[in-house]
Amino acid sequence: MPTKTEPRAKSGEVAFIDLAAQRRRLGGRIDEAIARVLAHGRFIMGPEVAALEDELAEFVGMRHAVACASGTDALLLPLMAKGIGPGDAVIVPAFTFAATAEVVALVGATPVFADVRPDTFNLDPESLAAAIATANATGLRPAAVIAVDLFGQPADYKGIETVARAHDLWVIADAAQSFGAQSDGKQTAACGDIAGTSFFPAKPLGCYGDGGAIFTNDDGMAALLKSIRVHGGGKDKYTNVRIGTNSRLDTIQAAILLEKLRIFPDEIEARRKVAARYNDALADTVATPAVAGGATSVWAQYTIRTPRRDHAAAHLKARGIPTAVYYPTPLHQQPAFANYPVVENGAPVAEELSNQVLSLPMHPYLEPVVQDRIIDAVRGAVS
Repeated sequence: MPTKTEPRAKSGEVAFIDLAAQRRRLGGRIDEAIARVLAHGRFIMGPEVAALEDELAEFVGMRHAVACASGTDALLLPLMAKGIGPGDAVIVPAFTFAATAEVVALVGATPVFADVRPDTFNLDPESLAAAIATANATGLRPAAVIAVDLFGQPADYKGIETVARAHDLWVIADAAQSFGAQSDGKQTAACGDIAGTSFFPAKPLGCYGDGGAIFTNDDGMAALLKSIRVHGGGKDKYTNVRIGTNSRLDTIQAAILLEKLRIFPDEIEARRKVAARYNDALADTVATPAVAGGATSVWAQYTIRTPRRDHAAAHLKARGIPTAVYYPTPLHQQPAFANYPVVENGAPVAEELSNQVLSLPMHPYLEPVVQDRIIDAVRGAVS
């Protein structure tokens, strides 16, 4: 999951993520959608929420989509529903946003950090197997793995699920950055035993605030998640049958997402073309991102690797081109997670990536003339 702040364009600068261009394309449709909510006044769990859940489930090809308040909650609620807690270990990649590990600690379980692959930046199945051994050696019960689809590309679900099944682990797909991508012909939000995504504004499919959704084919799990998201409610809101939380998606955000979902497939294709153009122009200059066979990416970020990362970022900044570093410190080196276990042989790939990755402006409305300016600046910075 990405950071909670994104670079913004100042006057004369290139936009890192151009939400204004998308807003212009949608025209009055967003205003009209919001106006409908203002008119009916059902601001919490209004009809747009159920409509969005139906459309999201159909888009992904799953029986259920359960809307919730954020991408973080889209990982937290399944852990709560599964009863994962103290004494349990959940394997997470060391190279991702803090929320992936944070939710594990919030339910009282122990995150165990595994390394990632240098080509896709996603969880390495071999390191997953080693992390399971680390968990066992520390007296923990390996219970689940959260596979993050970093920067828009699916994790290696075949490899991860092979290891997970051998050790009876529950697989949670963190599709916060990959919603709309596919793995072997299947949507990423249909991967694993359950999946969660985020609708943070900078995501490929984002609302105008926080929001998320959880995807499952299990009718019982869907009902459980719907109870947990509203304080563990039972037959009515004043009957509490379990410990829950407040994780409802606002009706206005659902209305916005319904309009954005209509243009989403077209935006995915536009992102693919922007990424292909970057790859063609930069492959001989920096390490460009590689998409694994059988996978597609929605290019939530376009992230290059270069040993001259800081120099390149400064060079681009001086030319009015914003960049971002996702992530400058791997999770196992963060103060909040310093006391949690790391796979026995460490996470050297995550550590190396944190010193080399640089994300360039990426969005569906990046015009070729602007992209050429970015490409020329990158080449000038590292050549």
